[in-house]
Amino acid sequence: MFDTHCHLNFKVFSNNLDQVIKESADYGVRYFMIPGTDEQTSRQAVQISLKYKNAYCSVGLHPHHIYNLVQKNIGIAEADVIGFITELSEFDSVKAIGEIGFDKHLYKKTKYQDYKVTEKFLVYQKVLFERQLRLSLQLSKSLIIHCREAEEDLLEALASLWDKKLEKQIVFHCCPASKDLLDFAIEHRVFIGVDGDVTYDPRKQAFIKKVPLDLLVIETDSPFITPEPVRSQVRFPNTPANLIHIAKICAYLKDIKLEKLIEITTENGLTLFNIN
Repeated sequence: MFDTHCHLNFKVFSNNLDQVIKESADYGVRYFMIPGTDEQTSRQAVQISLKYKNAYCSVGLHPHHIYNLVQKNIGIAEADVIGFITELSEFDSVKAIGEIGFDKHLYKKTKYQDYKVTEKFLVYQKVLFERQLRLSLQLSKSLIIHCREAEEDLLEALASLWDKKLEKQIVFHCCPASKDLLDFAIEHRVFIGVDGDVTYDPRKQAFIKKVPLDLLVIETDSPFITPEPVRSQVRFPNTPANLIHIAKICAYLKDIKLEKLIEITTENGLTLFNIN
């Protein structure tokens, strides 16, 4: 299997990463995509990808962490994300830029004090999304896109920036159960990432039934979104070893054998990130 989105670069895994990787391999996970969310986690993702076989990574600035620039009152012209992304993209294991996107969710748990979704914050998200997308085209890297409560903003930006080179080079990570996102994905050949919530959320289950198999990839978003039946026992942290539960429910929902679902989604992941 290919876990196309697992944050093995996060602090919770800093003391047991060898064990997590080994256990995940024992459960059939062969490939790992480790997304960066800011400069620090992007650098950590690169280091992990250089250490472990079949571990790949992305580098970029998550919309939530753009708030750091707003909070420090750094002007949008001076908000440089191009530098560290360009530098790290020289490593062969860096297959994508991400995760990037739009996020209007009002987080109650965040390291940023007085977190507010202001108009200025949303402007920063749009401008930095555009910069990172254009850079992905320039560097021939895939894109991992995060979207939370901001489907309209995302689709408007993608429509204005679309390039045919982006076909099958983008994934809507942890894709919301949105008809508009699915319609765009089908028309523009964008992959849909499905996570552990598909094991317990009826709305997400109905959504995944409509996703074409050739656009489906599976991901854990570790250490978050633990799937059932593990979620009822140990909610956090999720690990890539739990990807098998996502694969099983997807095979059931798509009415195909588990082995076929794994074969298709693994091949889709390799295509998405241009891994030979």
